[in-house]
Amino acid sequence: MTNQDTSNGGLVPEPSNPAPEPEAGSLEGGQEFRAAEAAPEPAAQLKRAEDEALAMKDAYLRARADVENVRRQAQADLAKAHKYAIERFAEDLLPVKDALETSLTSANATPETLRAGVELTLRQLVAAFEKAQLTEIDPAGEKFDPHYHQAMAMVESDQPPNTVVQVMQKGYRLNDRILRPALVAVAKADG
Repeated sequence: MTNQDTSNGGLVPEPSNPAPEPEAGSLEGGQEFRAAEAAPEPAAQLKRAEDEALAMKDAYLRARADVENVRRQAQADLAKAHKYAIERFAEDLLPVKDALETSLTSANATPETLRAGVELTLRQLVAAFEKAQLTEIDPAGEKFDPHYHQAMAMVESDQPPNTVVQVMQKGYRLNDRILRPALVAVAKADG
């Protein structure tokens, strides 16, 4: 569908549908002008804005309630965690208490059997401490460290200065937190 131009011998495409001429009472491009579509009524705009405001207020109140519920649940979970944090450790200590009570109720126990019972009980206690990641601080022969040890005395010793010579009371650490520092005697420096 091309017209042949005889003057230059080439092909010239036919023009596609040409744009209609604007008519009186219409806009360019064929759109008719209607006063009702151009400016919506103020009452309809106000109603739409009020509806949107109500929807936004409802969404805001729901979001606020959700945040409050999450906050309350987090507080309840934290309170439970504090209240029952040592439950597993307490369960591990129950057999230790039972063993001690059993040894005290034994009427015909010899010193050897009592000693064996106490050693068994101590092993149970050490196992419970290990499960809870509660470790001993027994620094005999180590360099004094004020983060883990508390010096109770300085004594003359053939060991190098600031070396722990004697442990008066073992310390304990829970994970990386010191529960109780070790009470120690430290070697004095010469002079």
